[in-house]
Amino acid sequence: MPDKPLSSSQRAIHELRNKVFSGELAAGSDHLESELADLLDMSRTPVREAVLTLESQGLLELRPRKGVRILPLSPDDMAEIYDVLTELESHAAERAAEAGYDETDLKALATAIDDMDAAIAASDLDAWAEADDRFHSELVRLGGNRRIQSIVGMMSDQVRRARTMTLFMRPLPTKSNEDHRAVFHAIRSGDADTARDSHEKHRQHAKAIIVELLNKHRLRFL
Repeated sequence: MPDKPLSSSQRAIHELRNKVFSGELAAGSDHLESELADLLDMSRTPVREAVLTLESQGLLELRPRKGVRILPLSPDDMAEIYDVLTELESHAAERAAEAGYDETDLKALATAIDDMDAAIAASDLDAWAEADDRFHSELVRLGGNRRIQSIVGMMSDQVRRARTMTLFMRPLPTKSNEDHRAVFHAIRSGDADTARDSHEKHRQHAKAIIVELLNKHRLRFL
């Protein structure tokens, strides 16, 4: 069955998000809604809907009578975001381990890890980043808490944004893959404490790498 076509507002969300991540819409820049509508070759209604969605995700700000501002993201912001993600995702890992999932339930998680390994072997960091996103999204889904899914989904865009700027500055993320497998094995074996602890250490390590790179390369505002 073919995928359902995206609505105009969904396309606007997708395109605006990509332009923020690529830097085409630079951090700290200001834009009129009419300007964004022209840029996307759309009417203002779906663009307004997209702006409101992306505002809720912390990527931009809609200011009355001043238009849209692309929000900057500092190393301090990233440190705070990672602190929140660490707690919520580690809780999800713990709950997933307690849920008694079988191999079929965990297939998507295992596939994401295999895809990350294949991407590392091919030195394809873009493919690795896509598979990494799938791993974390599936982990949170397996945790079974919809509110955590919503909060993590909102903050994950900020992480992707920072990672886009730093991905090719860091060594191949082989340790990250090892961490993911440790979390997976703990969930599969029902070891909730290890699942939580392993994921917590994984996110803390990722935080240290990202924040250090942002500071080292003077990427004070993304």
